[in-house]
Amino acid sequence: MKTRHLIAGVLAVQVLCAAFFVWDIVVTVLGLPVAPMSWAYVELIEIGAAVGLVLGVFVGAVLLRQAHARSEKAEKALRQARSAFRDMLEERFSEWSLTPAERDVAMFAIKGFSTQDIAELRGVSEGTIKAQTNAIYRKAGVSGRPQLLSLFIDELVEDDTRGHASQA
Repeated sequence: MKTRHLIAGVLAVQVLCAAFFVWDIVVTVLGLPVAPMSWAYVELIEIGAAVGLVLGVFVGAVLLRQAHARSEKAEKALRQARSAFRDMLEERFSEWSLTPAERDVAMFAIKGFSTQDIAELRGVSEGTIKAQTNAIYRKAGVSGRPQLLSLFIDELVEDDTRGHASQA
């Protein structure tokens, strides 16, 4: 909230100063008659504009640094989540005693690749992939790809729910 007010204040100063400079340029270019302004006021406005610009640069730099720090923190959390998900997949694959080929096929299936895509990527026939996916489903105790994916989603949601329950 404090940052929002600071940004609004700096922005207001910059808008007022920009309006003054644009007005001054328009008056000069068009030769409009205006009442003369004391040089002291003009100097104060220009000092205010300089201060507004410096504050804008400073606040912008601070906010950019904060945004960068939040971005790095989010990327770190994402890397940790990916690693945890990979570990969970490997744990389940080991529990189900999947062969290396079945692990590859299961990973592609979880990522959403079609049977045809998996066959092309692995350089085997679609029949081989269908046989391997059936073996995976049997070992995992599911009847198809949606249930296989559901096993992992359920575990992620359970872990997330436990995390929120312990924070309460």
